[in-house]
Amino acid sequence: MKAKFIIVSFLTIFLLSACGETVPVSPTPDINAIYTIAAETVVAEMTQTGIVNTSTPKATTTATQAAEIATSVPTSISVTETPVTILVESSPTSQICDNAIWVADVSVQDGTEMSPGQGFEKIWRIKNTGSCIWDVGYQLVYGYGEEMSGQARNLNSIINPEETVEVTVVFTAPLTTGSYQSYWRMRNSAGANFGEFFYVDIVVR
Repeated sequence: MKAKFIIVSFLTIFLLSACGETVPVSPTPDINAIYTIAAETVVAEMTQTGIVNTSTPKATTTATQAAEIATSVPTSISVTETPVTILVESSPTSQICDNAIWVADVSVQDGTEMSPGQGFEKIWRIKNTGSCIWDVGYQLVYGYGEEMSGQARNLNSIINPEETVEVTVVFTAPLTTGSYQSYWRMRNSAGANFGEFFYVDIVVR
């Protein structure tokens, strides 16, 4: 449109110059120069149009890349479940057959007075309340309290279930005055302790 306008303007000026007698004569316009200017104007417009148009492929490219990224994202996630292991404890098959209870104090009743360092023997009567036979492998062992250098004597006979037996520990009274207790119980031939605790109770003066 600008090229046509320029051509028409030049032609109008040319005609007015030819008709007016009082207007000074202007040099004849160069038609080739007019066409050259018109052509350069058109080229400039086309160049600007091309610049505007070249910006659109960027948006197209961006849209295409977004579509490709969207299609590359997995639509589902596979989850592998770890198997759960359940541990089941088996019930013990062996039955505990050893047991013992205190029956009576045969010697050294509770609160008996002793001299510092005095030796004495404590005898208890206990009962086999289990289902196993006590043989020579069974013995009396220290549990807790004041041990007082206690030494248990071995069984001298076989003790059947429901039978009673007298068991003995040899003690030495402490050198310091005060009240002392020593607790003991039975142990089987396999080294397992069982039954009630029974004790000796003395006063050192």
